[in-house]
Amino acid sequence: MDTSELIERYAQLAVHVGVNLQPGQPVLVTGLVEHAPVVRAVGRIAYEAGARYVSVLYGDQHVRRAMLLNAADEMLTWTPPYLLKQYQDLAADRGAIISISGDPEPELFADVDPKRTGGSRMLELAEESFRQLNQGLTAWTIIACPNKGWAEAALGEPDTDRLWDAVARAARLYDDDPVQSWWDRMEELGARADSLNKHELDAVHFTGPGTDLTVGLLPNSSWQSARFETSWGQKHIPNLPTEEVFNAPDFRRTEGVVTSTRPLFLVGTGVIVRDLKVRFEAGKIVEVDASSGADVVKAQLQTDEQAPFLGEVALVDKSSQVGQTGVVFGNTLFDENATCHIAYGGGIAQAVEGAGELSGEDQIAMGLNHSKVHTDFMIGGAQVDVDGVTSQGETIPIIRSDTWQL
Repeated sequence: MDTSELIERYAQLAVHVGVNLQPGQPVLVTGLVEHAPVVRAVGRIAYEAGARYVSVLYGDQHVRRAMLLNAADEMLTWTPPYLLKQYQDLAADRGAIISISGDPEPELFADVDPKRTGGSRMLELAEESFRQLNQGLTAWTIIACPNKGWAEAALGEPDTDRLWDAVARAARLYDDDPVQSWWDRMEELGARADSLNKHELDAVHFTGPGTDLTVGLLPNSSWQSARFETSWGQKHIPNLPTEEVFNAPDFRRTEGVVTSTRPLFLVGTGVIVRDLKVRFEAGKIVEVDASSGADVVKAQLQTDEQAPFLGEVALVDKSSQVGQTGVVFGNTLFDENATCHIAYGGGIAQAVEGAGELSGEDQIAMGLNHSKVHTDFMIGGAQVDVDGVTSQGETIPIIRSDTWQL
């Protein structure tokens, strides 16, 4: 297939599976100016599917660089009121958000003070986005737009066609009916989550080179696939591709040390975190080490008091089509769906019944983390064993040699 056909298929997935767009819904499409070919296809297909109105919000990384270099410190976390209102209005209107990822210049911010890049985040908008996610107020999804800069970072050469091929294989774009393939895959992942829930696990234990980590779970949480549902019952899939089952940890009960098994490309920072190793005590990250990028991670962890605690634990094995590509994409949308991962920062309330309606303070009181940060990093692979631990202390193998055991 040529690039135009792959764009068409990916845009169809975003509209008909990612947000599962319903006639009359307003749509917001976000991306960088370099993502215009995919944005335009998404907009056209959304209108063909009955969208009431499609708004497009473009970003420009060079303008962002100018801000990081020149703006006053307090502006790095400021949210323009009109932008916050746009998201609030979209949620009030039961709208859909389709976001496009794929960094066209991954090294653009490499020479900027890491404290400024790591600490730069629209805090009010981040808070609103978490509120909408946890309460199911919008249907949303993330897809990607391959480009030369991303290809150079991921493949070592600016071969966009080769990157499109890897994305197409990961996103099942070559299947006869990609839309149906994704609904079928969600059934498989849902069954995997059910198999974990039957064991009523109290914790998950990861062991491997440089890793001995125990993640305690909340007693009222459950394993989920990324088949989300809005507050009014609209099913959607936030990540395309997705290969994970995930849970919300008890942020107070993570202990031990963990070593990342893939580089972490921090979006919007121009920084690649390599050989990341973190140590937890009583749930909190108390030590960060890396061969590169540690300062940016530390800056993120200072965003708010809960940023150094876990908000997600997710399991992925070698059945993942993302992992089967053999590509380290340098894009969290893909890399987190190639192998097991954890995320420091805000928790996913969907995994805890009724938690989405609680205030942030009440979520924290029950053990569900609440933060304006959510950063995933990859900790799984062929050398990492994953076990479930019951409240009675029974150990249940979950993943061995990157193969699902249940």
